[in-house]
Amino acid sequence: MKCLSINSIGRIANRSWTCSNCRTQLLVVHVKTGQRSLARKYATGSSHYSKHPPKPPKRGTVLTAAATAATGAGVLAFTDDIKYGYDATERAGRVAAALAICINDYRTSLNKRDTTEDPEEQDVILKTCHKRCAERTLKVLEKNGGIFIKLGQHLSAMTYLLPREWTDTFIPLQDKCPVSSFESIENMFRFDTGEELKDYFSEFSEEPIGAASLAQVHLATVKENGRKVAVKVQHPGLAQWAPLDLALTKFTFSTLKKFFPEYDLEWLSSEMEVSLPQELDFQLEAANAIRTQQHFSQIPELPLVIPEVLWAKKRILVMANESGHRLDDLEYLDSNHIDRDEVSATLARIFNEMIFGKNAPLHCDPHGGNLAIRKSSRKRPGGANFEIIIYDHGLYRDIPETLQRSYAKMWLAVIDGDMPAMKQYAHEVAGITDEQFPLFASAITGRDYTVVSSSILKSRSDEEKKTMGDALQEGLLSDLVTMLGQVPRVILLILKTNDLTRSLDENLHTRQGPMRSFMILARYCARTVFREQVEEIKQRPGSLLWPGNALRLIAAWMGYLRVELKLEAFELWLSVKRIVGMNTVHYGTAVSGFEQ
Repeated sequence: MKCLSINSIGRIANRSWTCSNCRTQLLVVHVKTGQRSLARKYATGSSHYSKHPPKPPKRGTVLTAAATAATGAGVLAFTDDIKYGYDATERAGRVAAALAICINDYRTSLNKRDTTEDPEEQDVILKTCHKRCAERTLKVLEKNGGIFIKLGQHLSAMTYLLPREWTDTFIPLQDKCPVSSFESIENMFRFDTGEELKDYFSEFSEEPIGAASLAQVHLATVKENGRKVAVKVQHPGLAQWAPLDLALTKFTFSTLKKFFPEYDLEWLSSEMEVSLPQELDFQLEAANAIRTQQHFSQIPELPLVIPEVLWAKKRILVMANESGHRLDDLEYLDSNHIDRDEVSATLARIFNEMIFGKNAPLHCDPHGGNLAIRKSSRKRPGGANFEIIIYDHGLYRDIPETLQRSYAKMWLAVIDGDMPAMKQYAHEVAGITDEQFPLFASAITGRDYTVVSSSILKSRSDEEKKTMGDALQEGLLSDLVTMLGQVPRVILLILKTNDLTRSLDENLHTRQGPMRSFMILARYCARTVFREQVEEIKQRPGSLLWPGNALRLIAAWMGYLRVELKLEAFELWLSVKRIVGMNTVHYGTAVSGFEQ
């Protein structure tokens, strides 16, 4: 079977001058070439078992057969068109009906709240309305499936933006994904490859080991060499409904904006229009996975595993079977003597490398289902006794270097408590005004602004979470929605990545709280700033050994070394406290001295 191989994908993935769309086109051309060879391979020639060629059928018989076939095909096509039109109308009708009912419910509830004087009663009116509308919407998302499940999963993670009644109601969507029938998978494989499953696999499990909103994964064995693999297959009916579902999503958010202008969520549908086609292209996902594996192979001390890609087509991805446990399976971690604090620190290093590493790819969907952990006896430079596996490489972004540098300086200012510098770099990163800054600072850190302005090294308390939730209820939500609609799309994805990794870290219940993660963040930021300083010196006349350049290089190196030593000492202190059993989660002294 001549399919898209790891080498061909790797060559395309390594062409830094090729944009993602162009890479996809190159991959498609390669696959089409492979499909032509498959067609030639399985084309049937003349039979050698007949001594005489068969007599040509009579003209009348041929015409009758052709007319019958054409009539049958027309009836079937017409029937299919009718069924598609009916299903599309039903699908759109669910969305329109739920939207109209929810808009009317909110308008009625808000009017009722405005005529109520009791603050507690006002709160109850709004919260019960949130809950009713969220439950109605949940039913529509589950019924329509596919992209709507994906949208619901994304909304359930937006705790910094949506009321608790909405995010909590959508949580079941994380584990409630559709499963496509084995027969539909067989048909899709045959259509996309020209082969049967049995032609390539000696074994193929009929039941998937996991199902997500866009795809499901089956275990299989390669016929040629007996290798155990995981086969990711897209839900066959997904591509058929994608254009309509995207249009319905856009219609929903634009309609909400007309009735409630202060809650402009159109940027969500705009982002989906860009990201969804990428997530539905498994050839692009294969290229992302290979590129990520190649990048992290240069950092062997990080215990990261990216499943090896064997071959890929647009809706099928065959990769090495790498299995593990959920990161929040605390019983598994403890029973295998895997240190939760080290797991947390490793996560911080992996995703900070993706954000700040030179030419690093950023995985923008690191939720709990896309990461796994397993015990490892493999000797690594870092000494970790575990490996972290990252799946689902469909949604990636590259962060422009200028944005990387400003973002690094902003975080150094946040950790150092330097408000003027924070505001300066927040404006450079996302065009944030002084009025918007407190809200942006809370969104980017996931912390209350009073904590950001003092020390973010303390763990989030229940009181702080409640304060942030109450603030959104009291009117900051519309300001946040407006602000997020104005910032660059890549910042939204960084916010999403930050929020998901923060949630994973909190679920580990580490003894050190967020302090060590912030120290690791600061180290990557300091390296980014130092790299910028070195490149600026290289742009000056003369070599690096030229007296003026050499002095500048030494000054930059000393500044970076000073930060590194402070961070190393602080991290060592945290490790000592952890070893002797001292709880560090309430230690809140900021580390200062991040000069740039």
